[in-house]
Amino acid sequence: MNEANAFGEDVKFSPWWWEWAPRAPRSESELPVETEIAVVGSGFTALSAALELCRAGRQVTLFESGPPGHGASSRNGGQVGSGNQRFSIARMNELFGDTHARELLQEGVRALDFLATFIESEAIDCHFRRVGRYRGAIRPSHFEPMVRDHEALAKVTGVEFQVVPKSEQHAEIGTDFYHGGVVLPGDGSLHPALYHQGLLERVEQAGGRVVPFTPVTAFRRERQRMVLSTTRGEVSAGDVVVATNGYTGPATPDYAARVVPVPSAIIATELLDKELMRTLMPRNRVIGETRRVFYYYRACPERRRILFGGRNAKVSEATRWQDFSHLYRGMVEIFPQLAGVKVTHCWTGYTGYTRDTFPHTGSTDRLHYALGYCGSGVARATYLGFKLAERLLGRAGSTTAWDELVFRRFAFPAASRAFLPAAVGWYRLRDRFDF
Repeated sequence: MNEANAFGEDVKFSPWWWEWAPRAPRSESELPVETEIAVVGSGFTALSAALELCRAGRQVTLFESGPPGHGASSRNGGQVGSGNQRFSIARMNELFGDTHARELLQEGVRALDFLATFIESEAIDCHFRRVGRYRGAIRPSHFEPMVRDHEALAKVTGVEFQVVPKSEQHAEIGTDFYHGGVVLPGDGSLHPALYHQGLLERVEQAGGRVVPFTPVTAFRRERQRMVLSTTRGEVSAGDVVVATNGYTGPATPDYAARVVPVPSAIIATELLDKELMRTLMPRNRVIGETRRVFYYYRACPERRRILFGGRNAKVSEATRWQDFSHLYRGMVEIFPQLAGVKVTHCWTGYTGYTRDTFPHTGSTDRLHYALGYCGSGVARATYLGFKLAERLLGRAGSTTAWDELVFRRFAFPAASRAFLPAAVGWYRLRDRFDF
């Protein structure tokens, strides 16, 4: 079967998650004249902040350009981790000094633990499980440095990990493609659309108001208030929370110069044989690897199909199967057993990347933000949304180690977006020839 046949005429260019968690129909609702707190966005950050603010008695209105959660919060791969594997400990110490590096790493662990506790306490049925993450070495030379990095990380954060030599790899994953790896048993998986749905329900039950199909186009200050310009009119607010991450745009040009949208893409396979799935993913881990332009993948909650994702060079919503063919080739390279398997769903979404690849949060004269999760947003967004709400409420302990980071602009934001496809191609070339 060639790639065109693998995708077929009936492939859906929408997230598979939406099949399990169909979003309730929404239409334009009445635009309020004023609100105590306006939240721009309706993803994990926005809803987490809104929930805490509503329960503290604040009047909160969320503005979304489309239906609630139509961005990354309901499109991502559903992998849950601390995001602490981006730099070696040595590099972290070099960049930030030993003390701040330790605090940054520990903050990532706190975010992951916060999410687990939050989902349990709210009883959100979203298939959250701490299934563990397997990270595979794509070259023999990557294995030992990866083990040393995780040893150093464990000393700093106390995070448990397990070393898996290639000779024992089939207990974790049914492929010979990797040259051993490590397991992070504390990482997990969830159904992102169901998680978003649960958050949204709780916000609305707490009194939060969501105004969909209402893009915010600009802000201005008037006396002691903020005025939001939208495509449907103006709204006065006491405070504004910007929670747009990879969908940050012209309405907030200062933030748009600091967060570059990086496209990611995912394919979902047709239903697979149960025994084949047990061979491919015997422990139901979420999977990552040591490539610069890496693939990430996992089984769906029912463990009958694979979701396989990676970076996409196309900086727009992809609606042709050719825009996803690199994922199919990558999947079959890792799992030759899947050659000829059909793809049922393909979709894209944006992650928000910052210059230092860390999230940033802060407040400036009634304007508050939490942005830039760099592909590790499920736990971090939920955590920082809560912390941002605590800051607005004036509570002690609302600060994080990420608050201290300098939120730097990209020198040429438009050029950074335009250059992105070439950059992805360059790093893929480096991965291929290991230089």
